[in-house]
Amino acid sequence: MKDQRAHQILHALVNGADPFTGEDLALGTVLQHADVMRAMLTGCSALDDRTARASRRAQQPKNIGQPWTPEEEGRLLQAFQNSENLGEVAARHGRTLRAIESRLEILGLLTREQRTTENRFGAGGQHDETQRTAARKSRASSRKAG
Repeated sequence: MKDQRAHQILHALVNGADPFTGEDLALGTVLQHADVMRAMLTGCSALDDRTARASRRAQQPKNIGQPWTPEEEGRLLQAFQNSENLGEVAARHGRTLRAIESRLEILGLLTREQRTTENRFGAGGQHDETQRTAARKSRASSRKAG
């Protein structure tokens, strides 16, 4: 079932209507119990959140969160050496400007002061990248163990 249809059904029930006919539901049904009503409202809220999250994700670049390959780093290095616009480079790579600047900082080609975006991960550079890689591996092994 599609989220939108599930939301429509829950919304109708919360409003005391049959989701298929639109008629008012009989008084005294279990749907009028406070806990059932709260559960349906929680379901509506969760579906709204999921829809909003999917919408935000659809607007993000395609390679967000993906590891950098040596080939991609090579293309980034070439673009940087050619003084190409970093916003355009980001679009071509399917990454955010923040990711492009972060990678350039890790590669030692940009300093923190030269960045136009904020580094959310701390000081930057190879040391932080190593820490993030170790943290990702730790989370992955925890998921496998669990």
